[in-house]
Amino acid sequence: MAKRKIPETITHKEFKKIILKTKNNKNKLAYSLGFYQGMRVSEVVKLTSDNIDCAIRIIMMKEAKGSKDRNLPIAPQVLNQIQHLPLGVGVRALQYSFKKAAKKALDKDLHFHCLRQSYKQKNNHLPQKTLKQLLGLSPKSNL
Repeated sequence: MAKRKIPETITHKEFKKIILKTKNNKNKLAYSLGFYQGMRVSEVVKLTSDNIDCAIRIIMMKEAKGSKDRNLPIAPQVLNQIQHLPLGVGVRALQYSFKKAAKKALDKDLHFHCLRQSYKQKNNHLPQKTLKQLLGLSPKSNL
């Protein structure tokens, strides 16, 4: 049986370093959605302003992975950046830009998915059922 690797995560301080080294506001928003909202890279690139309800501060994810819908409360750190939607970038381009930004800011070889893992780690105090709902995971899946 193959060994499972421990997922790579970053701290809030490390995330801030990446954001400070990133000049493109759309990329800053994309990274923030991964880190503060726990969104998948595919969800981030599909997000439009139609998915945002600022009045009740909700991101409405329509037909995300597994064709599931879910609502996410908008993190305060993301709310002031949503005017940069839509991102107008593909999954591969976003993955590449994050990898490049992380290497530049932290001298680490990181993937966009580490932002989602970092979200999961910093919210591990939440009940498992709640965290799974926020991450769009099946109730039967492992965290």
